[in-house]
Amino acid sequence: MGIEIRSATPADAAGIAAVWAAAMPQLVKTAKGVEAELRTSTSRVVLIAVDGNEVVGYGNVYLPLPDDEAPRVRITIQVPPAQRGRGIGSVLAEAVFQTAEEAGARKLLIVVQDDDASKAFATGHGFTIGRRMSQAAADLAAVPEPAPVPNGLRLVDYTEVDPRSLWSATAAVADGDPSGLSNAPAYEDWVATDWNHPDLRRDLSIAVLDGEQVVSFVTTTADPDRRVIWSNLTGTIPSYRGRGLAKVVKSAALTRSRDAGFTTAFTGNDAGNAPMLAVNRWLGYQPTAVAWTAEKVV
Repeated sequence: MGIEIRSATPADAAGIAAVWAAAMPQLVKTAKGVEAELRTSTSRVVLIAVDGNEVVGYGNVYLPLPDDEAPRVRITIQVPPAQRGRGIGSVLAEAVFQTAEEAGARKLLIVVQDDDASKAFATGHGFTIGRRMSQAAADLAAVPEPAPVPNGLRLVDYTEVDPRSLWSATAAVADGDPSGLSNAPAYEDWVATDWNHPDLRRDLSIAVLDGEQVVSFVTTTADPDRRVIWSNLTGTIPSYRGRGLAKVVKSAALTRSRDAGFTTAFTGNDAGNAPMLAVNRWLGYQPTAVAWTAEKVV
């Protein structure tokens, strides 16, 4: 039977989660979370490759904002290792590229794994390899105790956070991400897809407040079946940097995750982000893999 490329529906969630688990096992992508994304998101288009009833590939296009004059659009293409070599990635890529171009993309941005086949696939489709990305894991049984909170500031989990203040902090941090991989959609879409995401653990996501303003934060998603967490985004707004707040929020998140019964923490960072990498080393993270950003002019 031939490979069919079509739009994903919520009924495809389990198949998509299986693709992610095979291709990027360090990420937290549960079937429940994927289903919620497909039901609520208006800022992305999801395509899948299917062989009969089996999902054998996944593609994603983050739609540009309407006022972007020359948007760089982030895309994703994932094929499980067992399905590679069948031409699935190339067929899926063409559909993803076409969708992005029709949405107004002028550049495409993708993450490529650090193996020869993945990099050759990207360059063969016109991409230029760019920034190095570091992927790492920490044994939660060995994490240090939380760093102290500076005087005048308050440590809380997300159950005590004003979501609009968190969204504002997320936007401030995402704009400065050198990799270009972080994004902050419009507030209403962020509430639906991020704040209300089933994989988000608000009790394990931590913020530092100055008054009621979120000035530093780490968002934690979790898969209780595998007992793993993923630090989805850690950031400090520019005017509060240099005070060790990333260490404060992330150490609190990891120790609370340990106490909640999780065993492993995963994270990913731009390899040029020396301050965050230093925090991760202090927390006990060990490198597990390398990836690269890659860009293509449409």
